Amino acid sequence: MAGATNGGGNGANGGGKVISLPLQYFCVLAAVVVAVMVLSLSFMSPAAMVAVRQNLGSVAAGAAAGSGSNSSAGAELAAAAAAPPAASGQGKKEQERPPVVLFNFGDSNSDTGGVAAAGGIRIMPPEGRTYFRRPTGRLSDGRVIIDFICESLGTHELNPFLKGIGSDYSNGANFAMAGSTVSHGVSPYSLNVQVDQFVYFRHRSLEMFERGLKGPVSKEGFENALYMMDIGHNDMVGVAHTPSDQWEKKITEIVGEVRKAISILYDNGARKFWIHGTGALGCLPALVVQEKNGEHDAHGCLAGVNRAAKAYNKKLSQLCDDMRFHLKDATIVYTDMFAIKYDFVANHTKYGIEWPFMVCCGNGGPPYNFKPGKPGCGDLCPPEAKVVSWDGVHFTDFGSGLAAKLAMSGEYSKPRVKLASLIHGGSKKASES
Repeated sequence: MAGATNGGGNGANGGGKVISLPLQYFCVLAAVVVAVMVLSLSFMSPAAMVAVRQNLGSVAAGAAAGSGSNSSAGAELAAAAAAPPAASGQGKKEQERPPVVLFNFGDSNSDTGGVAAAGGIRIMPPEGRTYFRRPTGRLSDGRVIIDFICESLGTHELNPFLKGIGSDYSNGANFAMAGSTVSHGVSPYSLNVQVDQFVYFRHRSLEMFERGLKGPVSKEGFENALYMMDIGHNDMVGVAHTPSDQWEKKITEIVGEVRKAISILYDNGARKFWIHGTGALGCLPALVVQEKNGEHDAHGCLAGVNRAAKAYNKKLSQLCDDMRFHLKDATIVYTDMFAIKYDFVANHTKYGIEWPFMVCCGNGGPPYNFKPGKPGCGDLCPPEAKVVSWDGVHFTDFGSGLAAKLAMSGEYSKPRVKLASLIHGGSKKASES
């Protein structure tokens, strides 16, 4: 959910910008506020919106300039083409099973370093401390949900599309970028841009094979790949802070953009989709602490924000039902991430969590360890602590691991399909219950 403004204005600095953790997370949380304001302004008069869009254009241009000077899609594909072939002597069973290929579209919940690469940002510790033992560009102390998914499928972490150096795209690419939205014009890397990047990636990959070169992913790889989406969180935080009688129209527009994205991917050979709904946004510590006067539910979460998230998820689930009906040869699985993440608060003791709104990297100690306007890790939880939130917005390695395990089980999915069975074949006839 983080804003992409972390990387703005760094295109001319070849050495990259070093951002300390306190400043990094100040930018992250400030960007969430910006997203709320911008999306709220979508209901303003046309004249007011013209001025806003002009300002957004300059921000987006700066971010794009930074991306262009630090990354090259051509260089990425060339690096992927140079990747060594798979080792010979594999067993017959491994040879028969096609390689695992994934393509992911999303925001900071599944960004594996895209914004850091695009903006030339070198994020400092303690980010990445618990698993990678070094900063990786993830807004977490360790892995995000997509990392656990890759691990469960026996493939390496999904490399960001814009991270050319050292990347291996033989198992797909991650187009997720922190701060991204489904809505156009709010972030430089909105969902439609990410899908365009995929189409370019696919075109260049197939072109390399046609020329007799080793491309990152073959035609069969694209056809058997799993296409994942985990986006809409930033949109819904913004929508939740607008009049509720406007939600229906805005949510319909947002879900309509998701439909377009799925359709374009389908037209480009995608047949297996894994779609995440938004989490329990009203339970994010950063929002709960800063909006103490808002309406809270029985467990301390912001009721209005959660209502908006559930309204979006309902329409997104209906969209998946509709597209599953019309795209007969496609498997489209919707996973209820709201139910998964809300349970970490409502039934936190079941998971060994003492303080459900506790922030690991924060200030002030329990029960929140979060002081608005005071970023950084003045009070850093131990690496082994069972704390779900890393910075008030994003999950810890511990929290992402819990969420990933439940999401992959299929128990929260419609149809009830385990992720592993979907990617290794799947079944469109799975129960709709």
